Formats: sequence, structure tokens, C-alpha cells
Amino acid sequence: MIREDELIIGKNAVNEAIKAKRELDTVYVDRLNKSDIVQRLISRAKKNGAIIKTVDSKKLDFMCAHNNHQGIVAKASSFEYSSVDEILNFPKDKNNFVVICDGIEDPHNLGAIIRSAECMGADGVIIPERRSASVNFTVSKSSAGAVEYIKIARVKNLLNIVAELKDKGLWIYGADMKGDELSKTDLRGNVAIVIGSEGKGISRTMKEACDFLISIPLYGHIDSLNASVAAGIIFNEVAKQRKEGNYER
Repeated sequence: MIREDELIIGKNAVNEAIKAKRELDTVYVDRLNKSDIVQRLISRAKKNGAIIKTVDSKKLDFMCAHNNHQGIVAKASSFEYSSVDEILNFPKDKNNFVVICDGIEDPHNLGAIIRSAECMGADGVIIPERRSASVNFTVSKSSAGAVEYIKIARVKNLLNIVAELKDKGLWIYGADMKGDELSKTDLRGNVAIVIGSEGKGISRTMKEACDFLISIPLYGHIDSLNASVAAGIIFNEVAKQRKEGNYER
């Protein structure tokens, strides 16, 4: 029985796994898919020692629970989570940028958040073991392969980790509609950004544990953003302030 966290589906996700030198056991390919991209992936996977198996598309559909596999699926070792200490293991002269996901249950949203975090230079993403999506083939595909490059820690108690991060000098910023305006908040230091669940946002206890709450101004008729969209906007602001190196309230 193949576990979900052993599968990598779709061209981008498989390509990034190969680039990141993740060990692939077997690559399953739709026997009717003769596209140049898939053929190049087959060639590179072979060079890395993977077994190539051509199968019917229905086999791939079954393996991926009918997610869009684009004609290629790789079986790898189970996803290896990092520790929080590994996320914080970087030069002392570099400011921390950590992402905390408080109850993101939709794997597509989690994957999109991980993708944005990696693109905006975050050091790692922390997720809880319970009431949260974990890294599986849907998360991997939705992240466009970003799970291969960014450290992801899975912890038993987020509040304990928040306390630990505070002890290490990080300021905790929670995304909340009643928070201070994002662009008027200094995010250049050692920061952890908390993104809450799709429907309820960050939990009450997590909100109380945050040092600051931040919000994104909205100007249309809809009064909220998708969790992963909001995360992308916030991460971009963090990256922008760090790159500019200055800040004016």
C-alpha cells in the first residue's frame, strides 16, 4: 500500500523533486503521454536510478484519488519533516522569517502557503500534527514542488512552539481582520507570521499568544481573503521590507 506522503504527482512537482535530488523509487507514466516534458523527466529520473513503469491513465487516477497527475507520478520515500531547531539553524546575522499555520485543513491552501513562503524567502513552515493538513501529494503539487526546498516542521503543540520562538527572540505576528494595517507594521526583524484556518482564522488562544495582530486592507465588497492569498500578500510585505532595509511608519 502506497502512502500519500510517498507520492509526488504532476510535472512540476516531479521535476522539482528530481532537481532537489530526492530519492525516487519508481516513476509511473501514462503510456499514452508522449510529451517532450514527460520524456525529459523520464530520462532524468532514469539517470538518478528510478524504475520507470508505463501504466494506463486509470491506474494513475486511482493512485492519486483522481487528482490531476498530468500523466506522471513518482513514488519516493516518505516526506521527511524537519525540526524547529533545523528551521532556526542559520547565520546569527540573519533575521528569522518563520511561518506558522494554525489549523490549515485544505491541502491545496497549505501547498499554496508553502509555495509563497519559499518564494518570499521564509526559513521554514511549522504545522500542527492535529487538525491540519499534512504534506502529501496534493500539498506537494499545490506547492509546485516548493516542499522540496523549504524546511517544514510538524509539531504536537503550536502554543509551546510559539513560546519557544519568543524565547529565541522572534516576534509573533498573527493575521487577523482586526489587526493593525500590514503596510504600517515593521516586519524587518526576527518574525514569525501566523496564518489561521480557512473559516475561523487563528484560534483564540493563538491570538492571545501573538505579540501583534496584522490585517490586510480590503476595498471591495467581499470582506475576507482566502488563507493562502492573504498569506502571499503578507509574506511579500515581509520580503519587501527586508529588501528595502528601511521602514517608515
